[in-house]
Order: sequence, then C-alpha cells, then structure tokens
Amino acid sequence: MVLKLVILPLVEQIGKKVFLTQAGHELNATCAEWLQTWERFEQTIADLKGMQQGRLRISAVTTTKYFMPRLLGPFCSQFPNIDISLEVVNRDGLLERLSRNQDDLYIMGVPPEEIDVEAEPFLDNPLVALAPASHPLAKQKRIPFKRLGQEKFLMRERGSGTRITMERLFAERDTPLNILMELGSNEAIKQAVAGGLGLALISQSTLSMDVNRKELTTLDVVGFPVMRAWYVLRPKGKQLSVVAEYFLQFLRENIRLLVPQF
Repeated sequence: MVLKLVILPLVEQIGKKVFLTQAGHELNATCAEWLQTWERFEQTIADLKGMQQGRLRISAVTTTKYFMPRLLGPFCSQFPNIDISLEVVNRDGLLERLSRNQDDLYIMGVPPEEIDVEAEPFLDNPLVALAPASHPLAKQKRIPFKRLGQEKFLMRERGSGTRITMERLFAERDTPLNILMELGSNEAIKQAVAGGLGLALISQSTLSMDVNRKELTTLDVVGFPVMRAWYVLRPKGKQLSVVAEYFLQFLRENIRLLVPQF
C-alpha cells in the first residue's frame, strides 16, 4: 500500500490580502475550541483550590455604560483575581462578536432573532419620550400617542436596539415616524433634544445621572414608559466558564446595585 501525502494550504493570497482557506478556518476553529476547553479546565482547577481566578470577557452595547461600571466595581472587589475585559460596542458590533463566539457573555436590550441564543432578562429598561423642557407638550398630561406623529425625532443609527423598538412601536400604532436626524450616541441625542432640534425615545437608564436634566423632560404620553428589559446572552448551548458562572450568579444576587439610580 502506498500512502499519498496531501498538503492543504492554510492561507491564500489574493492581491495584497491574505485569507484563510477552508482548511485554515477549520484549524482556527479547532484551536479556538481547544483553547476554550483548556481555559475552562484551568478555571475549574483554580475554583477547586478556592483561588477564584481567571478571565471574564463581556461585550455590551453602548447604552450599558451608564450602569455596568456600578456592577463591575463590586464584582471586582469580591473577586480581585479575576481579570475582566469589557468591550463596549454598538449593536451591530456586538452581534458580530456574538456570531464569532468571541466573549463569555453579551449584554443588550433587544435579543437577536437571527442568532440562536439563550437570553436572560436581569433589569428593567424602560423607554421614555424625551423633549426639551420648553416644549409645548412638556406640561401636558396623558398625551395621545398619535400626537407624536406630528413631531420630528432624533434617532440612533439603523440596527440599534432602541431604534428597532421605536420603529416597531410606531408601525404597530399606525403612526407616522418623522425622522429628522440620525446621531451616533445617546449623548449627542440628548444634546440635540436640549437644543430644540426634536424629540427622542431613549432608554431611561441614560438619564439617571444627567447634568442636563434641567434642560430636558420626559413627556407624559399614554402607554409610556414602554417597558423593556436588559438581557444577558450567550450562544445557545455554550458551556460557560467557571468565571462566567460566578458573574451570572453575582448579577442575579446583586441587581439591587443598579436599581436605585433608575
């Protein structure tokens, strides 16, 4: 019997760029799985020794910057030997990281429908109608939702969780949504609202410690606030590391750290 040795290239060059071949992708996935398995083994051994150490990787959408530090601070104090990496990205960036299984846990407001995940709600995420304090609707009570159809709105970029919720809300209530401008951050939206450019629907968590609150007000619209939740996610079937389990348990038991500011 003559054995024939077949050599498969792991990369290929197209122009000035280098890409993984199919064999390269398979090897990369295999190595990633092996590294994750070895990391879980190390963390399990550390846990058995009572060392409670390891690395925790979290990706979170940008709006969570208003409350995540209040949770991570006490967690780091309780588990000083755990190294935490927090990646704050927009929704599209988080979904890309989720599809590649780059992190242990993911935190966002609207779980994706196109990716199979396990999503656990852990905190209310009410959506409020924001207006400048001088707006004619500011002192009115029980404003009909249809009245919002007469206003111009400032919105986040396409794909953001708040925008998805907002577009669904207006469509479900058969109300026109007049978009004046897209802005890339909640801070920019609040400044634009304070400047009188328009109204916005925004997560109440972004207003918890706002220095510009005297310039802003939340409108008393029928059906508001729109109740949503913040979710902690992971790919369906993903085996969590010991450190990730620590964090999930800490999150469930210490959510009160986040509630008072809302």
